[in-house]
Amino acid sequence: MKRKLTKALSGILALAFAVFILGSVVDYQYVKAQDTAKTETIKVAYLPITHAVPLLALADSLKDGKSGIRIELVKYGSWPELMDALSSGQVDAASVLVELAIKAKTNGAPLQLAALGHRDGNIIVGSKSVNSAEDLRGKKVAIPSPQSSHYLLLRQYLKDAGLTADDVEWVELAPTEMPYALQSGQVDAYCVAEPFGSKAVMSGIGHVLSESDTLWPDSICCGLVWNTGWSRAHPDTAAAFLQDYLDEGNVMDDDTALQTANKYLNADKDTLKESLAYISFKALSIDRKAYENLTKKMKADGLNENPPAYEDFVYQGEAK
Repeated sequence: MKRKLTKALSGILALAFAVFILGSVVDYQYVKAQDTAKTETIKVAYLPITHAVPLLALADSLKDGKSGIRIELVKYGSWPELMDALSSGQVDAASVLVELAIKAKTNGAPLQLAALGHRDGNIIVGSKSVNSAEDLRGKKVAIPSPQSSHYLLLRQYLKDAGLTADDVEWVELAPTEMPYALQSGQVDAYCVAEPFGSKAVMSGIGHVLSESDTLWPDSICCGLVWNTGWSRAHPDTAAAFLQDYLDEGNVMDDDTALQTANKYLNADKDTLKESLAYISFKALSIDRKAYENLTKKMKADGLNENPPAYEDFVYQGEAK
């Protein structure tokens, strides 16, 4: 009788334990499924440049998915490739030249400018034989795209010296090619996203002719742009993503910026330090006056005859 009772108790305990284990597994799977459902992944495109540092830092900050958002970074090698992916919805958002995004929007692409990528951070670099804008008369000047703040900055640099765009020969090059082009004499000056200007300065093959904050205060260059097909489908996520992005820029210190740049960009630390000295990532909301000044310059310099109005292109609190 005692043996039967012991067997019965053992069976009951085994069954209880099995139920407990099964319940724990089911509960764990349920919680795991809920966590997965709560975390939205945003595909964001970028080029490996200093101007994308806030986005890159945010991707690292959100990698555990605890905030409900995770960023999947998609690296591209050129602006045309990136813009094609953004405009077609292959990616949800991107760090991109604002002028390129404005041009795409003008042509009907479903894009919206959510925030700045940075403030300042562009330099005009010249070869050792070039010391002024006048020295560039008849010389070759490189830009990453005619649809860029770099082109507008160089035109302003020439204009301030009494020169016009016709006084130089324009060359379009990928950012990575510019330091070598300057060293080899293929071009005499250039303006491009960092750290490629600083690469020439730190290697001794070029020097700074002018900086963006001197030529064009509150200039707009790169920005966080998203495809409105995605933002309409995920308005709450878009708003949360933007707030996280702005917060990341506001709290970023020099060490974090340098660590992030060192992780994602192909440059030595001294070059990155030089590059980051020109740039700020704080207060990345878009000011109406600054945007309208940009579109005015784009019209005047022939980049875009009919750029979108602020209300039609800049995010104002509701993803559209």
